[in-house]
Amino acid sequence: MEGRLHKKSIVIIGGTGGLGLSAAHACAAEGANLVLVGRDETRLATALQDVAGARGIVGDAMESSTAERAIQEAVQHFGKLDGLYHVAGGSGRRLGDGPLHEITDEGWQYTIDLNLRSLFYANRAAIRQLLEQGNGGSVVNMSSVLADSPSPKYFATHTYAATKAGAIGLTRAAAAYYAPQSIRFNAVAPALFATPLASRALGDPAIMDYVASKQPLDGGRAGHPQDLDEAVVFLLSDAARFMTGQVLQIDGGWSVTEGQHPTPPVRLQTDNS
Repeated sequence: MEGRLHKKSIVIIGGTGGLGLSAAHACAAEGANLVLVGRDETRLATALQDVAGARGIVGDAMESSTAERAIQEAVQHFGKLDGLYHVAGGSGRRLGDGPLHEITDEGWQYTIDLNLRSLFYANRAAIRQLLEQGNGGSVVNMSSVLADSPSPKYFATHTYAATKAGAIGLTRAAAAYYAPQSIRFNAVAPALFATPLASRALGDPAIMDYVASKQPLDGGRAGHPQDLDEAVVFLLSDAARFMTGQVLQIDGGWSVTEGQHPTPPVRLQTDNS
């Protein structure tokens, strides 16, 4: 039985670890021909050993040539491009992202470049190729639940939130513009997932207590990369052929749940006079 992505040519920007690598395994299992992009040569080599038949590109997603080379790799070796999944990105906390009044110029610019400039380069390279081919296609972008469901106590990185909201804005604008060419743009918006990039939160007992009530599905846990894979495969596949401009919240209930912070104990005042 043929998979849902049988012989589709898919580029995954940020496909060598975490959510991207998990998606690569899921796409390969559904019959996709893959090009994986990552910054680290060793990690890319390991990923290519794990994902049979995939090809790889070493490059920084914040450089415009990286996505262009990846798209050309797909066309040269698989004859076409059918889809793009842009995963690359992360936190700028260590360089100065945080609450608005504390954000440094360096933290702001780095986070914008890491999450939004890289996405722009990947989407632009993909749309140019898909327009040239004239057969439609699918672009899936990585956003975050923090784009529209803030969590001020534990996740107050405002540049990050702005970039993930920007990803949604670009996705929807492009979806509207390119729908007549049957080119679909959709996004996924995960909450806290168990990946190396989330190590700060995963290692903090107070945050994990909060997450247990904020994303309460399946016992109140961090998401597993596989929890996101089905949505990505669906959006890249022909099963989503009549769907564009949408944001799928894969968040364990985060966006519809209040979440509970620990309540400090009540201290009774006594009259010692």
